[in-house]
Amino acid sequence: MSIRLQITAMVMVQAILFGAGTIAVLLTPLRDQAFVYMPVMVVATMLIAAVISWEIAPRLQARYWHKRGVDHDIISG
Repeated sequence: MSIRLQITAMVMVQAILFGAGTIAVLLTPLRDQAFVYMPVMVVATMLIAAVISWEIAPRLQARYWHKRGVDHDIISG
């Protein structure tokens, strides 16, 4: 798996988490303290995205599925 694809997966996961976190902060009573919660949310989504991307990365590799005798799954297409 190329580094380029790994970085793309990380960025996509982080973008989705960031959007969900931003909506959660701005559409709840937390918006009054957004200057505190937004930086926390950014750091949290970065860490969560790293963990999720670490789990997704092997599924993007064809050899992962050949070892298991499966052609693909929902994540890899």
